[in-house]
Parts: sequence; structure tokens; C-alpha cells
Amino acid sequence: MGFIKAFAGALGGTLADQWKDFLTPPDGLPPTAAIFPAVPRGQNAGRGSNTKASDNIITNGSRIVVPEGVALLTFQDGQLTGLVAEPGGYEYRSDDPNSRSVFAGDGILASTVQTSWERFKFGGQPGSQQLAFYVNLKEIPNNRFGTQSEIYWDDAYLNAQVGAVTRGTYTLRVVDPVLLVKGFVPLTYLTPGGPVFDFSDLDNPAASQLFTEVVGSLAAAFSKYTNDPAQGNRITRIQSDSVGFGQALAGAVEEGFMWTSQRGLTIGKVAIAAIEYDEDTRALLSDVKKADALGGARGNSFLQQSVARGMQAAGEGGGGAANMAVLGLGLGAAGGAAGALQQPTAPAPAPQAATTAPAAPAAPAADDTVARLTQLKALFDQGLITQADYDAAKAKALGL
Repeated sequence: MGFIKAFAGALGGTLADQWKDFLTPPDGLPPTAAIFPAVPRGQNAGRGSNTKASDNIITNGSRIVVPEGVALLTFQDGQLTGLVAEPGGYEYRSDDPNSRSVFAGDGILASTVQTSWERFKFGGQPGSQQLAFYVNLKEIPNNRFGTQSEIYWDDAYLNAQVGAVTRGTYTLRVVDPVLLVKGFVPLTYLTPGGPVFDFSDLDNPAASQLFTEVVGSLAAAFSKYTNDPAQGNRITRIQSDSVGFGQALAGAVEEGFMWTSQRGLTIGKVAIAAIEYDEDTRALLSDVKKADALGGARGNSFLQQSVARGMQAAGEGGGGAANMAVLGLGLGAAGGAAGALQQPTAPAPAPQAATTAPAAPAAPAADDTVARLTQLKALFDQGLITQADYDAAKAKALGL
């Protein structure tokens, strides 16, 4: 009985496998799917008789559709046997006896009797496995990243170490499907009935590994971008430059984990949803923005207003004309420290007639110098003059 059942099964499967198959990508794929099987279309709108063909056997002469933006990989008994990267419809051919078909011109005896005999040796089922998988070559979107704590990098623009928590998304692209399948994708995703290889699947251990490696490369990527003179060394440009920062992140990932050279993957574009700087960095950014705003004519105008407010405050504080005179002396000693602020030149005094009255004793020069230096230090502490201006005015006041 076992002999009869095995032979009947072998013959029935052989006859069913004479029909050519029509294989296409499966329906309902997520946009982040990277690897998925080619599925046979045995029926369409209730039509079609190819419903009892053997699993994992592709009949000679079968048509396989390769859509735009994907590659097709074929496997024979676990070995990669073919790659198609151009879109179109292709005809499948194999030397395996199980793929023979009378409709493909393989001969009626070879396609039926000989194939049935070969299958009979395996209890009526095919002794081979033929699989076809698609690999997505388009940009694969919505791959998320995020840091749970601050990452730190040296920033050329701020000239300091910067810390921030960040999150966003990036696109992935498969640049070498053979390298990806052979060197990185777990076997689970290359077996019959296995799950779709989806980069956004939280249960996909390979995708989780990629996520961890991206997060581990963020600090190096921020450093690459902000210290690149071609990017203007501007940390504030990162959020609006998805391509430039994507290149920086791809370079950092390649240096650290060799995605392209060992896995056939690369990062395309990066969209940063948020950067939350730590307290020190926020304070530093605020100071740098003020310094930028005070450049040129705008800074000179702001400085004049600040000095005017300081002179008014000195007068209201009870110092009166003496305080204002000291402030004027300080500014005069500072020379070019206040930019366009120059003390008006007083008219020359009219000549006086000779008198026998004794001249009033002059104030000690030391007291005058101390007053000037004190005022200069106050201007420097308030940020109204630079260190260089202060040093120059100090040297002038001391006669150095």
C-alpha cells in the first residue's frame, strides 16, 4: 500500500507541476519591507487550475515579474543561483528534474515518467527546494532612532563639548542584495513560509542590531557634520539638511560597523525630529546668538545704547557729574574699544590774562589712573569691551 500511495502521490504531483507558474510579490507589504518571497498566483478571480502544484518547486517556463525598484534572487537547495536587478517579466529555467514541464518543451517522458520516478524515491514528494525572493532596492523609509540620554561631541562652531538628546528617522537603501542576504539576513527570513524581513519590525533581531549601531554612531556623525568646514560649522543647520547630515551619519556608521562593505546597506537621508540640548549647551548657544547679533553695525548701535544706559544709571545713582566724568575718562582711555564711540573734542580754551594768583594744585596722577583702570574693568566685566581692548587701554593708561 505504501508503494502504491507513494507512486500515486509522485505521479499526481508531477502532473500538477506541469503547469507553468506565475510569480509576483505578495500583497499588502509594508513600505519598510526589505526582503519578501515571490508567491505563485494559482488563481485569479476564480479562474486558474494550478492549485495543486508542489510547494517550493518552480516549473520551467514559469514567468516571474520583477517590478521597478526591486531585485529577484533565486535559490536551489539553499544555494543562491540567480540575480535579476532589471524590471520586467522573466522566464524561469532549471536543470533540476523536478522543474521539467511538457509545456516548456522538456519532453513528455522526461517531464512525467522520469520525474515521477525521482519523486517516488522521496516518498512521492520532490527532492529539491526552489525559492525566489525579492529585495527592495528603493529608499526604505521610517527607520526610527532616538537616544535615551545625552550624547556628547566636540563642536567647532561653539568651540566646546556639546550634549543633547535627539530623535528622528532615516532612510535605508540596499546597495548589494547578494551581500545582504549572504552576510547579514538571518536564515529565518529565507525559508519557506518565513516572515517578511521588515526593518521596522521590533521583533526582527537584525533590524534591532542596526538601530543600536545607528544610535551608537550619532555622536560621531554630529561631530563630523559640525566640524566640517563645508557645512559652515553650524550646529543649527543639521535639522534642515537631511542629505548632508545623512552623509555624515552614513560615514560614521560605515567607519564603525562597515554597513556598505560587509552588509550591502547604506543610509540615505536623515530627518531629525528634535534636538534637546543640555543646560550648559543651551546657555552657550544663547551667548553665541547674542555675539552673532552684535556683529557689525548692529553691535555698535547696541553698544552705544548700553553705554548711554550705563551713564544714565550712574547719574541717577547719585554720582552726578563726577561719575559721568569718570565714565568719559574710561571710554577715552579705551580708545577704539567702543567701536564708533568717540568722545567729542572740547573747544580749545580762550587765552587768559596773566595773573599773580597761585594755580590750584592738580589732582594726583595716581588717583586719576586708578579711576580710569577701575572704569575700564567695569566696562570689560559688562561685556562692553573685549579683552584686547581692555589690555590696550590699560597699557595706555599706565604709560606702558
